[in-house]
Amino acid sequence: MERPIRVLVVDDSAFARKVLREVLSKQPGLEVVDIARDGLDALEKIAEHRPDVVVLDLVMPHLDGLGVLRALPATGAPAVVAVSISDAQSELGQKALAYGAVDLVQKPTSLATDRLYELSNELVRRVVAAAALRRLASPECEAPPSVRPSPGTSLVVVGASTGGPQALTRLFTSLPRDFPVPIVAALHIPPGYTDALARRIDEASAVSVKEALDDQELAPGLVVLARGGTNVRVERRAGRPYARIESGHVEGLHRPSVDLLFRSAAEEFGAGVLGVVLTGMGSDGLEGARAIHAAGGRLLVESESSCVVYGMPRCVQEAGLALGEATIDKMGELLVRHVS
Repeated sequence: MERPIRVLVVDDSAFARKVLREVLSKQPGLEVVDIARDGLDALEKIAEHRPDVVVLDLVMPHLDGLGVLRALPATGAPAVVAVSISDAQSELGQKALAYGAVDLVQKPTSLATDRLYELSNELVRRVVAAAALRRLASPECEAPPSVRPSPGTSLVVVGASTGGPQALTRLFTSLPRDFPVPIVAALHIPPGYTDALARRIDEASAVSVKEALDDQELAPGLVVLARGGTNVRVERRAGRPYARIESGHVEGLHRPSVDLLFRSAAEEFGAGVLGVVLTGMGSDGLEGARAIHAAGGRLLVESESSCVVYGMPRCVQEAGLALGEATIDKMGELLVRHVS
């Protein structure tokens, strides 16, 4: 019999702790191992109980939810479902996702706390999904084999939005040190958080992961993340790829723009481009995917079953542009196969 999903509930409101513990404990397959009243208490309880999932309030005294997320290790940490009166599109919600929360559930304001019970089904569903993603991303998974470069693939470009920080972490930590081509990624993320995310992934990865710099030469085994609030495009000089930052350019609703990155890659590297579209809300990346496809490049998308939001990959898949799909735990293996 499969063991239950072990959950820690963290909230500074005694009533919220009571309700969240109650609704989660009633669900078969879930076990609330403890509760914590603030971030400092949470870190102690995480170390003590090693839960699978932490249901984490973001606004708390002493140490808030963002502080807890920053303090968690890059590997082996529990999956975190943030619970906040702010939604996923707010600045606080975006910061939580950037710092590693796999999902965010919006709860009622303090004046309507009795409505917490109405969140029970949604919360349970997201806790179960978060636990499944954590198990898929377990470091016990076998690392992909060493690879040699394919003469047909010269650049990989990746796009992601909601759920992207965790998806990028899972993807890049699964790649071998000798991954044979450079990777450039655009993630919808607020300004000021890309460097911390890149450093966190870099610490856990065999490949090198950095925040993109202007006029930066790209190299095999190097992953660069577009800086939040800016766009990144790729250029070819003497056959070699470079990243260029465009802080003043507005492309659609998002900076970084996946469409802009993908289109620039298609224009400069044509059939040598492999595009990867991961979890995310909306359709950013669809037009760029069309450009890659038209130039003879290839596209992979994340499967619905592992997406936090199956928006961006669905658009590419339904447009008939994707050559293949995989859950996020298998995407690294699929990527290796397509460049080797």
